Amino acid sequence: MGSYVKAHQHASGAMHGERRDIGKSRAGNTTKIHMSVESCGNPVDFIITGGEVHDAKVAPDLIKIFDSQFTVADKGYDSDSIREKIRENNSIPIIPRRENSTKPNPEFDSHIYKLRHLVENVFARLKHFRAIATRYDKLSRNFKTSVTIGCLWIWIKL
Repeated sequence: MGSYVKAHQHASGAMHGERRDIGKSRAGNTTKIHMSVESCGNPVDFIITGGEVHDAKVAPDLIKIFDSQFTVADKGYDSDSIREKIRENNSIPIIPRRENSTKPNPEFDSHIYKLRHLVENVFARLKHFRAIATRYDKLSRNFKTSVTIGCLWIWIKL
């Protein structure tokens, strides 16, 4: 699952050779946090990309981390290649088909899919931190540190 973060106007313009992971879109400079969450709603791992990167491009990297019975994702992950990666990982994909899809979806369980809100809750908690809600950092490694500290804070509150 991914969430956009608006980058502050002073976040761009870092030194050459360092990763920035700030993408251009209609909304301006944006960064995207792709996150995987465990069944209790705690963050497990995340990847930072530019805002223009689609969720499906990062999904294989997040899928191979997990060892779970079910993998729940939204329609942005509806592709046969992602479903196969999930099955290779000995998990059942709980992903709804897009509206224009003609393929059947026998594995979809609407009761398990309702747990997808746990990912949204993690993003809501992370965006309570001002440095994450509006990215001020020029370099990707500094922003990753901020997100990591936010994730640690969520785990500490357990």
